[in-house]
Amino acid sequence: MIATFPARLIEAITRYRAQIASPREHLSLLRWQIAEGHALDRRDTFPGHVTTSAFVLSPDHARILLIDHVVIGRWLQPGGHWEDAATLHESAAREAVEETGVQGLRLHPWHRGGDLPFAIDSHDVPGKPARGEPDHIHHDLQYLFIADPASALVAQIEEVHAAAWKPVDELAAIAPTAFARLRGISPP
Repeated sequence: MIATFPARLIEAITRYRAQIASPREHLSLLRWQIAEGHALDRRDTFPGHVTTSAFVLSPDHARILLIDHVVIGRWLQPGGHWEDAATLHESAAREAVEETGVQGLRLHPWHRGGDLPFAIDSHDVPGKPARGEPDHIHHDLQYLFIADPASALVAQIEEVHAAAWKPVDELAAIAPTAFARLRGISPP
């Protein structure tokens, strides 16, 4: 039997806080929304909802796959709103494939085949008045993947201006917590 989204999310957050999070990562708003029973798998849940993203690394960890995001207007890791999947990391993988066309994506050995997030970043995003959407929070569960940087990429033009392999050091400005954590991991 597959666990419900709330059960999977609670398990992932509990394990993350116990095993990975720094003492300064309280995830207070996310934990409050969980306790209040908010439907965090729905993009119309406010003040925030779950997104998933993928840090796609080259096998030697020297490069990372990034997208030039149309709406945000800067280079980021691929990701997006939660879409139903058997695991949280499968949602992140689906976003990476949809936005970049990357082939041969595989979950990084750091995860040991599990669904423990590598990092969780709750951040402000602008609303979309045309949709009646206020400014809100994305609780982004971030996962590591490996892929061959020699494979062809095809950017999803509706959401992405471009997809490209960049030096991994560019992650420092995009996701400092994940970048610092990544520095302690050896390539598989």
